Amino acid sequence: MPIKLYNNTQGIYISLLQLEDTDELLNLRLRNKEQHQPFEPLREEDYFTLESQQQLISQRLEDSRQDKGYMFGIFLLDGQLIGQITISNVVRGVGQYADIGYFIDSALQGKGYTSAAVGLILKFAFRSLALHRVQASILLHNTGSRRVLEKNGFQAEGVARRFIKINGEFQDHRTYAILAEDVVQQAEPNIQ
Repeated sequence: MPIKLYNNTQGIYISLLQLEDTDELLNLRLRNKEQHQPFEPLREEDYFTLESQQQLISQRLEDSRQDKGYMFGIFLLDGQLIGQITISNVVRGVGQYADIGYFIDSALQGKGYTSAAVGLILKFAFRSLALHRVQASILLHNTGSRRVLEKNGFQAEGVARRFIKINGEFQDHRTYAILAEDVVQQAEPNIQ
């Protein structure tokens, strides 16, 4: 059963990406390739093909079936795909944590959509997945992403030196985290 979580006030919902979303995901990635490159790993050209994006969605759907990760699209209420938000590296047992990552169409940055999507994914992570901790690592100069995390109650924990290879070179990242008990209880999202 597809999962949809709504933030009607902000005018978005998130939903697990399905194979029928492949065309829109590819178009979103192609439109934003140049603007997002400073914040992403270098990708081979074949990454930006329909086949590669279908493989990615298929793998992420399998990850969700195995409780390893969950790749959601960020959609406007009219169904337009405007971004992606992912829970990955789910650790169970004594850890009960995961990482999140996200991107939004560069033409729609600064409108609150990403902050709203992070709020929804946290509800999913803490309520549906019963995680204890959600963490994110961002480039030190990524002020937009820092604001998104801070608006959602994440706390900075430190700098991981030369942590992830972004745009062809290992770069420092600031680690942020939020715990289940940090989250102020809010109204239940509309889940369908």
